[in-house]
Order: sequence, then C-alpha cells, then structure tokens
Amino acid sequence: MKKIVFILLLIIIPFKVKAISASSYIVMDYNSNRVLEGSNINDKKLIASITKIMTCIIALENSDINQEVEVSSEVLKSYGSGIYIEIGEKLTLEDLLYGLMLRSGNDAALEIARVVSKSQEEFVKLMNLKAKDLGMNNTLFINDSGLEDNKGDGNKSSSYDMAILMSYALKNDKFKEIISTKRKIVKSSHKTYDWYNKNKLLTDYKYCIGGKTGFTKKARRTLVTAASKDDKTIIIVTLNDPNDFSNHKNLYESSFKKYNLITILNKDLFNLKDVDYNGRVYIKDDFKMLLTKSEENKITIDYEMKKNGSYNDEDVVGIAHIKLNNNEINTVAIYLDTNNKKNIKKEKNWFLKLIDYIIFWR
Repeated sequence: MKKIVFILLLIIIPFKVKAISASSYIVMDYNSNRVLEGSNINDKKLIASITKIMTCIIALENSDINQEVEVSSEVLKSYGSGIYIEIGEKLTLEDLLYGLMLRSGNDAALEIARVVSKSQEEFVKLMNLKAKDLGMNNTLFINDSGLEDNKGDGNKSSSYDMAILMSYALKNDKFKEIISTKRKIVKSSHKTYDWYNKNKLLTDYKYCIGGKTGFTKKARRTLVTAASKDDKTIIIVTLNDPNDFSNHKNLYESSFKKYNLITILNKDLFNLKDVDYNGRVYIKDDFKMLLTKSEENKITIDYEMKKNGSYNDEDVVGIAHIKLNNNEINTVAIYLDTNNKKNIKKEKNWFLKLIDYIIFWR
C-alpha cells in the first residue's frame, strides 16, 4: 500500500528533473547565437580536447596551411592521444589540422603551435586574444591541446563560450570542411595515415555537420557538435556528460521540431524611411533566427542611427537591435553605400523641380 501511495505522489506532485546528464550544456541557434536551452551555461569547467576548435581556427587564420612542415623534437613532449608523427617527417600544415580534429592528436597540436607562433606560449596568447575578441568571458587557455598539467590545471571555459566559438569557427569554410570529414588518408614523407573521425555523430546522425570530442580523467567527456536540417543550424555543447552522443542527437531532434527558421531582416528588401545620408543604407546579410510559432509575433526591431551627415562608403551608420519579448537577441550593422544613391531621401530644390516639370510637359 505504501508503494502505491508513493507512486501516486510521484505522479501528482511536480518535481524538477535535470534534462540531460551533463554538468553543463547548451543548445544554441547558429544564425542568431540565441540560447534555446541549457543548464549552467556560464560555469567554468575543464574542457579537454574541444580546446582544439580554437587551435584549428587560430592556425587557419594566421598561417598558410599548404606549407610543408618538418616535424621537430617538440613532439617528444606529447602524451595522450596522438597521430604518432616522427621527428624529421614531412607533411603539410593542413594534414596536421586533419590529424588534430579527426584524431585529436596532441602531437599535431604541439607542431601546429610551433609552426604558427614559434612557441606554445605565443600561440596561447593568440588563443586568449581571440577568446577575448569573441566575448568568451569565462575562458582561459593555457595550452593548445586541452590536457591538464602536473598540477591538474587545464584549459577552462563554459558551454556558452564554446558554443560562441563554434558558431564563429563554422563561418570558416575550411574549418567546416575539416570537421565534416569522416575519413582522411594522408601521405607524408615517411608513411601513409588512414584517419577516421572520432565524432560518432557524423555517422550515427545524418544531420550532423561535425564537431570535436574531448576527454580527460578530470574533465570527463566533453563534446561540441553542429547539425543542420531544413536550413536550421543548431550548435550543442555538453561538458562532463557520460551520454553525450545520445544527448546531442535527442536535443537536436526536439529542437528541430520545436523551432521554425524565420527571416527577420532581408538584405534585398531592407529599406529605412526618414534617413538622409548621401547614399543608400543596407545590411550585408539576411538575419534569421529560430522561433517557436508563439514567438514569431513577439519580435521587435529598434534602429539606432547616427546623426545624418557626411560619411564614407561602407561606413557603419546604424545598428538594428533585434529583440524578443524586449530582450535583445542580437544586433545587425547598417552600412552606407555612397555609390548607389537611388534611395536618397533628400528633396530636390525648386530649380530641379522646375526642370522636371518642363521635361515632363514637353
């Protein structure tokens, strides 16, 4: 009888159940960087090898990936997962990036840092500068791989910061190409490598674009992935999650069903009244975001324009503030095109009006 009463109480009395097994997780809309769902999204935690997302994008932005690399003695410092390159072996920096992202090679990370910045210390400076530029306020990198040192210290970040980083990195076509590769065969001066991507979601979930896995005994399992379905692109980050692959898949499926992709600003139709600049104002890209049906009529846009005056071509003359329920989601820069004056709002003076009148009635 007591068991029956207990079961009935569980059914009747509401209680909170954690959505997934992760210590921290986030579901983010790629287009708007809006947080769709999450828990402890700003908590600083050890992130293990998802660090290599930053390592990869720093290399892509600061070096020629086609350059040949001769492996140095730096690889002798490597431990943990590796691609097992040897001193004196020659391959390209691009090859190393594939080894970094597909096989999580810590030896590849060391060589990449050396080639790009001459030392790991200088490379880490670039990593932290990029993190600061992206607004990753709960992130600190101390190395290029994600391993903890002898004191147990390692790279720390939050699920929110890592989602912001992934959103940024996905805009790089080469980065996207690398993380979406299921298998890569590389021929170096010494041997041929046959690498399979450790990200199981690439093969188990057809909508997955790619991502990066991570694991250390202290950080446990960490995972960053992105998936796209019906033009909806979502990023998911889980930290310390023993069921990461299945949780990512389930979160994608529920989010794709729940949200619709809505165009908030269309670059081809963009036009503002009551502006008086010497040219046409425009936005560079469409702004889209994922919204539920009930949220679609709760979007507002506030335009913050600079004073009308003299500006150069492609100057930013305003900001569009996109808000949902009066909470700002994102901003869109408004630019000036001085080469296209078809939308100028200035009134013609009386002389030009007279000329138009004469021409019209001829």
